[in-house]
Amino acid sequence: MVSSFDLAVAYRIYPRVAKPAVGLPFSNDKLDLSEICLRSFKNSVADMRVKVWVLLDGCPPEYQEIFRRYFDDQDLVLLPLDHVGNRAAFGKQIDILLEQEDSDLIYFAEDDYFYRRNQFRRMADFLKANSDVHFVTPYDHPDCYRLEIHRRRKWIRAFEGQHWRTAASTCLTFMARKQTLRQKEAAFRSYCRRNDDCSLWLSLTKTSIFDPIQSVRFALREPRFAKLIGKSWLHGWKQILFGDRASLWVPVPGIATHLDINALSPGIDWATLMEQLANETGVVRRHGEKWLAT
Repeated sequence: MVSSFDLAVAYRIYPRVAKPAVGLPFSNDKLDLSEICLRSFKNSVADMRVKVWVLLDGCPPEYQEIFRRYFDDQDLVLLPLDHVGNRAAFGKQIDILLEQEDSDLIYFAEDDYFYRRNQFRRMADFLKANSDVHFVTPYDHPDCYRLEIHRRRKWIRAFEGQHWRTAASTCLTFMARKQTLRQKEAAFRSYCRRNDDCSLWLSLTKTSIFDPIQSVRFALREPRFAKLIGKSWLHGWKQILFGDRASLWVPVPGIATHLDINALSPGIDWATLMEQLANETGVVRRHGEKWLAT
């Protein structure tokens, strides 16, 4: 396949502020928050040629307008959905990215991520240059440093001025090759059948799921982690027993953060970056708390 774009993106958005984002800049209004996140995404991909499919789950018309502000019509497909929810929308992302023929490189995006400027290409270059890298996330999740379920051997790699580290799991914003997604499609489809994101990643990376002593300890002391491991086996036993182990890589420091006030990518003042971006030329405050691109 001859790729006409550097990247194919399926961008999932819905018009409600997730509870973990409360307390961060612009979290009083989802439209404001969505626009500042989208603007950061556009600034991060910079000169990359990206084709974007936008899954607007129950969004009013003004959400379509913010995407038209940042992407040309030929690079943008707007797909309104009727309040189908996260799991069904994620399934639609899989459909789109497997069916499209615009790029071999694909990206699952959620609306509540804020990106560092001009950093996105690092993920694409790292993935393309390393055949043993299967998935890349922009989010350096703090749980990787503080939870026992992640305390396993990790690999560190330096590439073009950026450090990368393997991880056991992440959320549902990530990059991959189209062929890799096709090979691991069943594991990702399990999220649509009520698997957890962490559990599906554990089945792919095969981390913390073959340690019976740890599992018993989790069952006694950390039932939440025991449940995650149990769901990995329930939904992903075929992948765990017969599938190839996949590698998931994280940039250090993070290229983006999920807007969870208690789980921001460490080492970066994300709130200040959000405010700075909003105050740049071309963004003005109107009508009290309203931020709009001009």
